[in-house]
Amino acid sequence: MSGQVTALICGVSGQDGAYLARLLLDKGYRVVGTSRDATTSSFANLERLGIANQVETASMVLTDFRSVLQTLSRFEPDEIYNLAGQSSVGLSFQQPVETLDSIAGGTINLLEAVRFTGRAMKLYNAGSSECFGDTGGKAANEDTAFRPRSPYATAKATAHWAVANYREAYGLHACTGILFNHESPLRPARFVTRKIVNGACRIARDGGGVLQLGNLSVSRDWGWAPEYVDAMWRMLQTDVPTDYVIATGKSHTLQAFCDTVFAELGLDPAAHVEMDEGLKRPSDIAFGQGDASRAARDLGWSAGFQMKEIVKAMVESEKALHD
Repeated sequence: MSGQVTALICGVSGQDGAYLARLLLDKGYRVVGTSRDATTSSFANLERLGIANQVETASMVLTDFRSVLQTLSRFEPDEIYNLAGQSSVGLSFQQPVETLDSIAGGTINLLEAVRFTGRAMKLYNAGSSECFGDTGGKAANEDTAFRPRSPYATAKATAHWAVANYREAYGLHACTGILFNHESPLRPARFVTRKIVNGACRIARDGGGVLQLGNLSVSRDWGWAPEYVDAMWRMLQTDVPTDYVIATGKSHTLQAFCDTVFAELGLDPAAHVEMDEGLKRPSDIAFGQGDASRAARDLGWSAGFQMKEIVKAMVESEKALHD
């Protein structure tokens, strides 16, 4: 249709990319999603949400500047959402170079390509609460210092400051969303929240079994992914690009998350959960909590789902997969 807004989602096959694509389609956008090789990617999350046939797909390698520039020139997007790159904190300790290249290098390629085209494209960059490191039990806001404790967090911090630099130096409409943990049924199984839900549901189906986990004392601020992608969209609708913390404002231990999952299934976690020292990370963040006051004030955004509601939705979805 005439005047239709085009959005380019880098990393459309992931959890956030799929939910964002659905949100933008509902708003009447033309949505283009990229992956490294669109001809062989399954786009299973888009299929699961029933929107695969509504999203145009294209191959783009963020670490290849020529590939990025060609894609921007071909589709001329009004809005770009950079959700791509290696997304696992744990895996980043095993693949630090790939993590830095895909996140920091890829973000700089996007910024430089936007600058090179000279078109008025708005860019959203997916930041991470991991950049804050340990905050001494205090909630982090946009003024909290970065103290990254993993290759993943280091890469995200680099990308964050690259966005800020291009915004200030070249006047790009670019911003970073500093998102705290956000979950959904589309979370990959390697993430601990989905691992717990999968494991507990399997134990409930089988009538027994064991789930091995690492450090259960860590505390996190868990939100609901479909709500968090709405915050991404709101950031790009502002006249002045600004970075925002997106969080629920409440923190829970992984033990509490685990207990809530097992309780939802009528199980006693003490009878099924075992600690595995081998699953602990070289360095971990003890406490994570965000203060999203600025987003509430400027964007009218606040989290609706809290941890118990997130657990309930994820457990119900997992059970439905096996009914």
